[in-house]
Amino acid sequence: MDIHNGLDGLKSLLGVTPAAPAVAGSKRSAGSGESVLSSDMATLSSAGSEVSQTAAGSDVRMEKVTAIQAALVAGTYNVPASAVASKVVDSMLGGGQ
Repeated sequence: MDIHNGLDGLKSLLGVTPAAPAVAGSKRSAGSGESVLSSDMATLSSAGSEVSQTAAGSDVRMEKVTAIQAALVAGTYNVPASAVASKVVDSMLGGGQ
């Protein structure tokens, strides 16, 4: 299986529309013969843009986030299975909205 065909099939299955390919322009220096990229470009999906905007203006408690990240790195972060199960059930029943 060609990996590109598999990715295209997955994109069509998920309803993802392909973005126009970014063309990196290059300019040649007058005497050196080296190519220089004229610009770099990055785009965020609409979901990425929303997350970015939400994080910028939210009430994120960075001290709590930092503490959780440290616990994850140290391997000491523990979530009770009953809490996870409860959230999954609530989400499936629509109670998490």
